[in-house]
Amino acid sequence: MQIIGTGFGRTGTLSLKTALERLGLGPCHHMVDVFAHPQQIRPWLAAATTREVNWDQLLVGYESCVDGPTSAYWRQLAEYYPKAKVILTTRDPDRWLASMQRTLFAQRRRIESLPGRAAVLLSSLLGTDLATFVKMVDTTLDARTFATPADREPEWAVRLFEEHAARVIAAIPAERLLVFDVADGWGPLCEFLEVPIPAEPFPRVNGTSDFTRSGLGRPLPLLLRRTRRGGHR
Repeated sequence: MQIIGTGFGRTGTLSLKTALERLGLGPCHHMVDVFAHPQQIRPWLAAATTREVNWDQLLVGYESCVDGPTSAYWRQLAEYYPKAKVILTTRDPDRWLASMQRTLFAQRRRIESLPGRAAVLLSSLLGTDLATFVKMVDTTLDARTFATPADREPEWAVRLFEEHAARVIAAIPAERLLVFDVADGWGPLCEFLEVPIPAEPFPRVNGTSDFTRSGLGRPLPLLLRRTRRGGHR
């Protein structure tokens, strides 16, 4: 593992994943990988209740990781992979909050609604992936931090966002950490990683419309999937 991402969702994590892969530091794990390979759902859920996680097995094949579910375990991963560099993606708090309200918080409201709860219950009865996915998401840092409607109130949500950044900065030595706004492009990232700047624009992906198209915004197709076997891909 060469790179560990610690930033909350909606801070450019998918752009960073794409950038790292273009720099040869991939595959990079991101929540979109869980959607693409739903056999990862149950191993990640198991990791939440296991005292000693086999990170090499759970992340086999990946050279970097950003976003959930790995960002829930940034402290453990930073300790387990002491040579890995750490990137905290950040963003203007008000713009971050607006994006969260349109995407992840909206998704949360759908899951908590009566139809959403009914879908999760049906999935649990059928043994399909949606209920297990919701449980897995509930163990990740973003979901734990913003577990209740009160946590998602604007002033409090921004405070939690800023407190998380402060914890990361306090815990990771400065020479190992990049606090990175993807709006700054290749320059700071490539300087930190000591690699040449590519002759192409920095990737800008996963706006609100991309979020919906990726499946992250509407996980209900998982209601129909039944994945039993483990494995990362």
